[in-house]
Parts: sequence; C-alpha cells; structure tokens
Amino acid sequence: MRPILFYDGDCGLCHRAVLFTLKRDRKGVFAFAPLQGETIRDLMDDATRAALPDSLVVREPEGRLRVKSAAVVSLLKRLGIPWKVLGALLWIIPHPLRDFGYDALAKVRHRLFRKPTSSCPIVPKDLRERFLP
Repeated sequence: MRPILFYDGDCGLCHRAVLFTLKRDRKGVFAFAPLQGETIRDLMDDATRAALPDSLVVREPEGRLRVKSAAVVSLLKRLGIPWKVLGALLWIIPHPLRDFGYDALAKVRHRLFRKPTSSCPIVPKDLRERFLP
C-alpha cells in the first residue's frame, strides 16, 4: 500500500499542495483523497477522523497518521531532491515550533487562497487513478 495524502476538499491551499505533490511525485508514490470522502471513512473510525485537523494528513503505508507539519515533512521527504533535503531540514526544527508555523498559516489559508470549485483538483486523465473517493 502506498501513502495517502488526505486533504481538505474545501481549501485552496490544500488543492495547491496536491497539485505541487502531483507535479513532483514522478514515481507515483502518493495516492490522494479528500478528508470529506469515502476512503477516509473506510480506513478510520469516527473518533480518529474527528481528531484530525481539516488540512493535510498523510497516512503512512503501515497506517500511522502524520498531521500538520509532520505531514508536510513526510510528503517532502518522499519527493526526491531538493524536496527531500528541505523535508530533512524542516524535521530538525522542533515539532512544537513547526506546528506553530503550520497553525499560523492554517488560520489564514481560507483568506489567502480561494475555495476550490470541487473537492478534487482537475488533473490529467493519466493521474486520475491516483485519486480515491
């Protein structure tokens, strides 16, 4: 099983993160699914889903969940050079400090990035298979 990048289907910044990842994930490492979709309901119980932030979440192949800045670092470390290096550098920053920055951006993301028209970004046909319901 490959890692799944769950994203907020109502967030313009999350959509940009998905498109950023798609463009740089040349090996097809990630699958993608909205936090509001069927896939997350099939994989996680209600309590686990309720505890997740409404932004980016990476579900590792073994089932571990990475949230907030840890999700971003996990994503970057799988994208190859130079993103892997950036992820390693971010990992050095203490977790509370990384999450502080993540939370600060999350608070203003809806004002900075307009709401997408659908929960799934528009992608070429050959990449659509990587999007889960």
